[in-house]
Amino acid sequence: MVNKFLHRGRQRTRTPADAKKRRNVRSTFVQWSPSPVIIPAKPCTQALASAAVKPGTDDAPDTSFGQHARKKKSRSGKPRWTKEQFKVAAVKGKARFHDFALPPSLMHGVADLDFKYCTPIQTKALPVALAGKDMIGRASTGMGKSAVFLVALFSRLLRQPQQKRKSGCPRALIIAPTRELVIQIAKDARAIGKYTPLKTVAVYGGAQYQQQMQDLRSRPVDIVVATPGRLLDFISKRVVQLHQAGIFILDEADRMLDMGFIPDVRRIIFKMPPKEKRQTLLFSATITEDVKRLAGQWCVDPEFIETEKEQVAVESVEQIVYMTTSEEKYTVLYNVIQHQEHERIMVFANMKREAKSLSQRLQRDGVRCVLLTGDVPQEERSKRLERFRQGKVEVMIATDVAGRGIHISGISHVINYTLPYEPEDYVHRIGRTGRAGAAGISMSFADEKGSFYIPEIEEFLGVPMPCVQPEESLLKPVPPARKSRSQHK
Repeated sequence: MVNKFLHRGRQRTRTPADAKKRRNVRSTFVQWSPSPVIIPAKPCTQALASAAVKPGTDDAPDTSFGQHARKKKSRSGKPRWTKEQFKVAAVKGKARFHDFALPPSLMHGVADLDFKYCTPIQTKALPVALAGKDMIGRASTGMGKSAVFLVALFSRLLRQPQQKRKSGCPRALIIAPTRELVIQIAKDARAIGKYTPLKTVAVYGGAQYQQQMQDLRSRPVDIVVATPGRLLDFISKRVVQLHQAGIFILDEADRMLDMGFIPDVRRIIFKMPPKEKRQTLLFSATITEDVKRLAGQWCVDPEFIETEKEQVAVESVEQIVYMTTSEEKYTVLYNVIQHQEHERIMVFANMKREAKSLSQRLQRDGVRCVLLTGDVPQEERSKRLERFRQGKVEVMIATDVAGRGIHISGISHVINYTLPYEPEDYVHRIGRTGRAGAAGISMSFADEKGSFYIPEIEEFLGVPMPCVQPEESLLKPVPPARKSRSQHK
């Protein structure tokens, strides 16, 4: 008899030769198989009863597999991270990030950054921001305000239902006044959101035009961090569309006003949902009447969160004001760099030409330094910042505009070669050191002109500034000029 069967969707006829091959294979298997063991069938209850033995005996069944099976596992097969793995002891009077109901993936990033206890601005502002309310926050530079809006932003986005979006349509927008600050915020966002699926793109002028455009067009983006000019350029080309951006964050609003960016910011906000349908967070080192007017226009019943003005200056940074002549202050600066223990030193000058002249003079005297002013091309700025960040160069000379938004750990000294014209700039400068409660030293030179700015700075801080004469060791003459091994313009 001929058997027929289906093979891969078509009919095939089994021949006698096929049957012979199957018999040969079966006989080979029987020759190599061990003697069969016959196990009589039992009811399920009987089988379970036979397996039951006294606990603690060698014959006790191994239940560890079942215990491990009940643990949640990630896609990689490893047990999922839980905040119990990041233990932070409760301390009276201090808030922990554990105390907020943050998503586990976000909390994992917080743990990697070793954020344990909240700073004063974080303690006050996080409950408001997490609740979705509009807010105006004032905090001195270096007190962790970036963590406030990033933690709140990621938490809210992770909990919001996803809407269908096209490429270039972010769910949140962060605007900052300088390229360096935009780059730093984007870097912080990627670090804190490392274990989340949210995508962050930095948009800023001066470099990487095509790359930024490609990042926005490649796939839907969740967060855009931008300077106003480049963002408006992309909006005009329809690379970015803001009609779905339900969260708006403006960092350093006071600096935005000073730099004349507010008209551009108004044009950007006009492209976003109305203020009743978005959350708006404004942060500023100082809350002036102009900032309050902006809040009234862009926010709905905002809450004002403030910390003490003098907190950074007094608690984290040791301040010293050296009473010098204009001729002596270079000698003091040179001896501080050469003979005092330090990690990284940032020196501020008011004018671009003064910063350039100071940089050149230090280089002639053998001090390796980098110069950061507003006219340095973006690619070169990034290279110089990276050398300073890596410790290849320990001294940076900068102006206020160029130095704003620089967040580099390990800056042990900030030196005001010339005191700033505005007290707010003094706070921003010394905020480069003593960040988030770490210790730092601020030195200022009060010469014949600079000493007139001290009373206004003291009034702004609310505390007196210690003014002393430089020690004899700091007035030691500078050796004859010699070229440094590696000079940087």
